[in-house]
Amino acid sequence: MTSTNFIEVIKPGQQTLVQDFGRFGLAHLGIAQGGPVDDYAYSWANHLLGNSVNVATLEITLGQTEFAIHASCEMAIAGGDLNARLDGEPVCNWSTFRAVRGQTLTFGLPRNGLRAYLAIKGGFNVTPQLGSVATVTRDQLGGLASGCPLAQGDILNFTPHAMRSKPIQMTFRYRPDYDLPLELRFIEGYQVNDFERDAVDSLYNQQFEVSQLINRMGYRLTGSRVQPPTKEYLSEGIALGAVQVPPSGEPIILLNDRQTIGGYPKIGCVARIDLPRLAQAKPGQKVSFVRGDLLGLQDVWAQWARFFGY
Repeated sequence: MTSTNFIEVIKPGQQTLVQDFGRFGLAHLGIAQGGPVDDYAYSWANHLLGNSVNVATLEITLGQTEFAIHASCEMAIAGGDLNARLDGEPVCNWSTFRAVRGQTLTFGLPRNGLRAYLAIKGGFNVTPQLGSVATVTRDQLGGLASGCPLAQGDILNFTPHAMRSKPIQMTFRYRPDYDLPLELRFIEGYQVNDFERDAVDSLYNQQFEVSQLINRMGYRLTGSRVQPPTKEYLSEGIALGAVQVPPSGEPIILLNDRQTIGGYPKIGCVARIDLPRLAQAKPGQKVSFVRGDLLGLQDVWAQWARFFGY
């Protein structure tokens, strides 16, 4: 029987994907983890609704989307400010809100950041593939159909639920400013010893820019260069946040949909907790690297993970 509790995609925008926390334990089969590239915003959107951390949520990139509400529901938005409006009235970011049948929810072009996360109480009802609904288009996995982004006419079902009378907002103290220059904390990897010391120092002493070549696989930086080693490498597994240095010398920071193995030299890894800010960076934004304290960063990440229930 067809559910009467759903929202309908009227305009899908440039890329709107169904995501949960990701698909793990399958990298040896060449399957990427997927999941939200800004898991901080994703986690807050669900936390505000009282959801678990691993429910189906929408990742909306660059806005220009429209949804028809076919049943009353409680939702939340977090992440980049994509000028969300409900029947033309502004919807607060980093906040829950109520929508009723017949209303229209729209997202415009970004005011800051690139991606917003739209969560619904209880999560959208989407059938998992290999244990997850995370959409990875290259792997043709997740989402509503074979890893495809949402399309016009798609239906997102949800379970009816009680709604709170007042919205819940995140305190301003925890809201990131996506327009600030990025300072990424960096942990050097075991291949760092293959780089000349001057090349390693240049990573910290130069400022880079986010290039036009960015997507869910990774961010290529431009404007400065790091001299890579001349030796060749066997392909090996690649960690989330790994920084590859190809022959061009323009570092590539690898994200959720990265290839599972690669042979470019890897100078190290960006701290896990800094990747959500990178995922909201626009082309042209300035990026610099600072040496990170591994134990301190692990402790901060553990606190974050405990708070959200990872």
